[in-house]
Order: sequence, then structure tokens, then C-alpha cells
Amino acid sequence: MLGVKVAVLGCGHWGKNLVRNFAELGALAAIVEPRRDIAQALSDQYGVPVHTLQEVLDTDDIGGLVIATPAITHADLTKRALLAGKDVFVEKPLALDVADAEEVRALAADNGRVLMVGHLLQYHPAFRKLMTMVSEGDLGRLRYAYSTRLNLGKFRREENILWSFAPHDISMLLTLFGEPPAEVFATGSAFVQTTIADLTTTHITFPGGGRAHIFVSWLHPFKEQKLVVIGDKGMAVFNDGEPWDSKLLVYPHRVNWHDGVPEAVKVNARPIAVEAAEPLRNECEEFIRCISNRAVPRTDGKEGLSVLKILRAAETSMREGQWVTVDKPPKARVEGVMIHESAYVDDPVEILPGTRIWHFSHILSDVRIGQNCVIGQNVVIGPKVTIGDSCKIQNNVSLYQGVTLEDSVFCGPSCVFTNVANPRAHINRKSEFQPTLVKTGATIGANATIVCGTTLGEYSFIAAGAVVAADVPSHALMAGVPARRIGWMSHAGVRLDDTLICPQEGRRYRENGPNQLIEITE
Repeated sequence: MLGVKVAVLGCGHWGKNLVRNFAELGALAAIVEPRRDIAQALSDQYGVPVHTLQEVLDTDDIGGLVIATPAITHADLTKRALLAGKDVFVEKPLALDVADAEEVRALAADNGRVLMVGHLLQYHPAFRKLMTMVSEGDLGRLRYAYSTRLNLGKFRREENILWSFAPHDISMLLTLFGEPPAEVFATGSAFVQTTIADLTTTHITFPGGGRAHIFVSWLHPFKEQKLVVIGDKGMAVFNDGEPWDSKLLVYPHRVNWHDGVPEAVKVNARPIAVEAAEPLRNECEEFIRCISNRAVPRTDGKEGLSVLKILRAAETSMREGQWVTVDKPPKARVEGVMIHESAYVDDPVEILPGTRIWHFSHILSDVRIGQNCVIGQNVVIGPKVTIGDSCKIQNNVSLYQGVTLEDSVFCGPSCVFTNVANPRAHINRKSEFQPTLVKTGATIGANATIVCGTTLGEYSFIAAGAVVAADVPSHALMAGVPARRIGWMSHAGVRLDDTLICPQEGRRYRENGPNQLIEITE
């Protein structure tokens, strides 16, 4: 293993532990960390330089890159490193999108690079012993397993608890059952942040008849990391919260039958001897070994992809409220359109090339979306909504029937469109929907409300939190509740002063009455 040199990208809460281990193994050559104070402190402590990512990719004698950055960046950073000829150890999950994970795995194979995913508990001595016991039949045929991974915090904003905690448990269960799962059913609840689940329960069935479930939460009063395995000859508990001499216990319980009645026969637990060793140290040694010997890691790209498919199925199940087949065919795609795996698109719709639809959004039937639009997270559009070209719709926006956006409209986060003037929950008023038209270039600020039956003029600008209940002139700057005009805005979105000249583009305007602004073109 001598001579292997790696760099660690991301030296935060978890990355600093990777830095420590690779430094102690004599393999750390550099760190990449944008926060200067953290980078300098680690550089001084371990005597290695601070580099940019590009410097690491350009350095031939650094053979491996260890990626411990936010999950949303994993796929892109891994691709860059593989294309630069580096072997990669990326923390879980491998990616947030199955298609990205498949691309990363193929890229590693095509370039002959090591790709390792940070499923830490695969390198825990207690789990390795448990795996051996199951594979050798010490517990008999595996019937059932359940895991709990609970704590208070650390709350994430990029991914929910399922994606943050459950990959470890999914990885272990796949190894123990030794086959891909058949179906997944998951439920989740969000309390701290309304769109990010704080706790989830995932049920998994396997073709051979085995079953498992995973309970994860970062909203729990105490820390618990436990895996219980039930076989027809015995039971085992891997409890990582216990001392080393009792982390792995076997219960040789059995069930006897008397006159057709099952009877439990209980036996005292027996501790299994496990060598005390830091799992992360074992994991780092595995990466160095694989680089040295050009070997396949225990948690390679294939294993990372298998875990990701279960995460995707669980996410889909939470959204749809039903069992999901893990390897069911992917959703139909629209050529030239990026639709995130978690988004749902009904039929029929028309979406033009260049448009991107992000996490957890739902496009209902009879919707038309133009080219080069960006649809953010948790957006609902339709039915029967028309959106022009180059529009940007930020997170948590709903565009209901009757809304039309022309080209280049910006809808800020959580802005609200209504379609009935006087809604009541117990009265059906679908026949009373009123149309709302937002003309080309208009901007609607965060949390603004657009009451139905109104028209927003070209390049108008609605301030954050404003409530618009009447038609808005072109180029008008509207603010307040109810909104009133407080000025004029240029095509570039710059507030005009008394000269009515845009300081950014130099366009000249003049008022043509108290509520009309026109551009001077001569």
C-alpha cells in the first residue's frame, strides 16, 4: 500500500475524519476545502497542502480522490475525477438520481478506475462477523431483519432522512439477504421542515420470502443504531451503541410445536467475540488496497447503484402511497427534457426541449411547457396550464387551471395563484374558475399572491409578499397589501429613477399617462 496518495475533498463534519484516517495511514497528499479557516487548521495539523479541486485533478502523483461533499454534488464531482484519471471514494449516496449513478458506474468501468461508495457499516467488524454467521448458516434460513438508526439532528436541507441515514441499513440488508429486493413500501413524516421528511419507515420484501424494515429519524430523543436479524435457528442483534464485548449478541431461541401449537423456547444471549477496530479506518484501508492492487471494493459502484434503486423506490412509495417494484421500468422521458426521478408527469402533456423539472414536482394533464424552462422543487402545474419559453418557476409554487404564463416569466418561491375568488371547502366552484394572464418578462416575488381574474403586464415586477387583486400595467413596480404601483421597472429589472433611463441597458422610457410606460425607440 506504500506510495498511494489521495486528496480529500470536503473537510466538514465527516470529511475531517477521513482526513485524519488517511493522514495516519500515510496516504494523505492534499485537502480541498473552500472554508479557509478549516482548511488551514487541518493543513497545519497534518502537514499537507491546501489545493483547489483542479490542482488535485492536474496532479499526476495523486491517484485517488475522496469526496465528502453534500450529496447533491456527488455525481458531478465523481464524473470529473474519473475523467481526470483518478480513483474515487465517494461518500453515500453515490448520486441522487439513478441515471446519474448508472453513468458514473459505466464511466469508472470504461476508464478502468476504482469506484468505491462510503457504506461505512460494511467495514464494521461486528457486521462483518454477523455477515459470516448468516452466510455459514449459523442462524438458519434468514426470515426477517429490522434496523433502527435514530438520533437528534443533524438536520439536512439538501436531502431527507431517508437519503441521509437509510443507505447504511439498506446496504447491510442487501448483503445479508444476498438478493435484490422485490418490492418496497415507505412512509414518512415532516415536522421540522415541511417538505423534508424527519422520519421514515421502509418495508422491503425479497423474492425468497424474506422481509425487512428500516426506521430512521433525526428527530429522536436519544441515539440508537441497531440491527436485529431473525433466522429459523437463531436470532442476532448488532447494537453499535454497546461496548465492543456486547456489540454482537446471538440469541439461540427456537420455536417448538406441541399438538399444533407453537411454543417459544428462550435461551440466554451469547456475546460474539469481535475485534475492536474503527470501521472508518478499515474503509480507508480498503480504498488504498484497491488502488494498489487494482481490486474491486466491497462497496463498489454496483453496490452503490443497488442501494440507490431502493432509495428511489422508497421515495416513490412515500409519494404515491403504495408498494413499488424496485426494478420497474423507468418513467417515459421526453427527448431533450430533464425530468428528475422523483418528479411525476401525467399524460398527455407537451414539454419542449431544454426544460428542466426538478425534485418532487407534479405536471398534470393537458399542460404545455415551452422550451428552456426551469421548474423547481415541489411545483404543481395543471391541469390545463400553458407556460411559455424560458420561464423560471421557483420552489413550492402551484399553477392551477386558468393560469397562463407567457415567455420569460419569473415566479419566486412560494408565490400563490388563486383560481376562485371566494373558495369554500364544502362548495364545488370549478365552473367559476377565473383566468390569470402573466405577460412576457413579468417577475413575481417570493410569497406574493396573484388573485385570479387579473392580468400582469409585460415586464411588470411584483414585490415579495404583495397581494395583487387588479390588473397591473406593463413595467409597473407593485408592492403592498393590496398592491399599488410605487414605481417603474426597466426590461432588465432595474427600478427607474425620474430620468426613466435604464442604468444597465441604456433603454429610454416615457410615461404615456399616469399608468402607462412606453419605450422610446426612435
